[in-house]
Order: sequence, then C-alpha cells, then structure tokens
Amino acid sequence: MPGNGPLAQLVERHVYTVDVIGSSPVGPTGFGSLRMSELDLIAAFSRARFHIVVSQFAPTALLGFTVWLEMQGLSQASLAVRVAAVGILLASGILGALAQFSAASEAQAVATDLVAVDAKSAIAARIIASRPWLAIVKFVTPAIFVVIFIALLVELLL
Repeated sequence: MPGNGPLAQLVERHVYTVDVIGSSPVGPTGFGSLRMSELDLIAAFSRARFHIVVSQFAPTALLGFTVWLEMQGLSQASLAVRVAAVGILLASGILGALAQFSAASEAQAVATDLVAVDAKSAIAARIIASRPWLAIVKFVTPAIFVVIFIALLVELLL
C-alpha cells in the first residue's frame, strides 16, 4: 500500500462533517510529505548516472555507423536513401538529446535534494560537488552531436 503515514479507520464521511480526533490515528496517509533519505537519493543519482551513460550509446553508435556508411559510399546512394538516413539520424538524435537532458536534469535535482537533507556521507558530498558539471551532459554533449549531425547532413545532401 502506498504512503508512509498511519492508516485511518474506515468511517462513513459526509460533506461538511468536521473531522474529530479519536480512535483513528492522526498523521499523513499519502505522499504529501514524502522526503527521501540520503541513501534513497544516492540510489536515485546512481540510476540517473546510468541513464546518462546509456543515453549516449545510441547517438554515438548511430553517428559512427553513419560515418562508416559514408566512407562506404552512402553519399552516392539515391536521394531517397540519403534523406531516409538523415531522417533516422534526426529522429534518433532528438530522442538521444532529450534522454540525456532528462537524465542530467534528474541527477541535478538529486544533488540539490542531497543539500536539502543535509547529507553527511563522502559520496553525497561528491554528488553535490558534481552538480555543476552535469550541465556538460545537458548542453555540451548534445551540441557536439548536433555539430557532427550537421557535418553529415552537408555531406549526405550537398
């Protein structure tokens, strides 16, 4: 059952009935005051870091494979094949950039939350210190992929 608070007893409820503290426990019964522990936040950061790494595999492999295809003569293929290659690169590139941006944003949020819980461990301190560097994953890495994409686009269509 979701929630961290006590479970209230089942009672009949009517509109405009004043709640009375009695035999039912007082306290939250939902996620309204959810706070993650330092350990939970470190686990969330590890997942985000894994997603950052994985999100870079597809664009890197696809761009590398396209360069290889170009060396094999892709630019000599019919216009339809070249346009299809550009479309695949574009669609995959957008998805990869969004995945990288999302994972890096999540990792930055975790680092911010670690500050809020007054984290004490050395690993938490390292995660907090790495927060500014996640901007590279959010902005610089996708920008590099865009530059490579533009170079391939020029080679394939011009």
